[in-house]
Amino acid sequence: MTFTVAVAQIGSLPTDPLATAHKAAATLREAAAKGARLVVFPEALLGGYPKGESYGAPIGMRKPEGRAAFARYHAAAIDLDGPEVALLAEACSETGAFAVVGVIERDGATLYCTVLYLDGAKGVVGKHRKLMPTAGERLIWGFGDGSTLPVFSTDLGTIGAVICWENYMPALRMHMYHQGVTLYCAPTADDRDTWLPTMQHIAMEGRCFVLTACQHITRAAYGPDHESALGDDPATVMMRGGSAIIGPLGKVLAGPDFSGETILYAQIDPTEVVRAKFDFDVTGHYARPDVFQLCVDTKPKLAVKEV
Repeated sequence: MTFTVAVAQIGSLPTDPLATAHKAAATLREAAAKGARLVVFPEALLGGYPKGESYGAPIGMRKPEGRAAFARYHAAAIDLDGPEVALLAEACSETGAFAVVGVIERDGATLYCTVLYLDGAKGVVGKHRKLMPTAGERLIWGFGDGSTLPVFSTDLGTIGAVICWENYMPALRMHMYHQGVTLYCAPTADDRDTWLPTMQHIAMEGRCFVLTACQHITRAAYGPDHESALGDDPATVMMRGGSAIIGPLGKVLAGPDFSGETILYAQIDPTEVVRAKFDFDVTGHYARPDVFQLCVDTKPKLAVKEV
């Protein structure tokens, strides 16, 4: 049985996560009204992706204005038991849709780039924290561990998410394939022309559908306090989108779109996954465990353990 999926190419309101949650919930309802049963949102949608911000941190120094910028960013992050997530869960419950949403998760003083999984019937069913923040992201985001690498078996297929440049980590991809992912979600902030061929490669490597969502957002959305290496012109496009949906043999089913905020749709036939794996199953008949093996530690890593 075929079904419809969607990727939501929308921009956040980086200083107002609650308003962003209302926007995301409205987008989810719009997509569901057009038949979408799975909706994928961009990386760091709630809480914002601080494109171009330096946080006043030249090597060996932390400037006061950088500490102030981090305090503002921390204040704009979300708690998982907060009203923003409740709004999204309500929209999923109303529509019955499954949503994959990028957020900036606040855990004490540390922030994580996180993906939330929301099931229409069950609410929040899990999360994935980005394992490896890229470059300057390491200054503002903590590192995830192997305990948040789940996939979810649904009547649509097996849903999992890998965030932005985590998609360039072969071992992480292999773990996702091993778990049987058929709907591979890739929330991202990468809007370069090279992103689409990366997604096509993953679709062909994993013989899975790939749904990638990136924000389309201008400088105006960030507000006057945001210090950006890209300048202060309100019309400057900070992220230009490029969201897309790809089939298991690399065919682009929707996108990439660079025109503005939009929702992209595609029809999914789950049997295409099996047909594609006829000649290549990377963790099945095409694997060589006598030569290569991957060990994955899925235990949480805590700084303090009570015994």
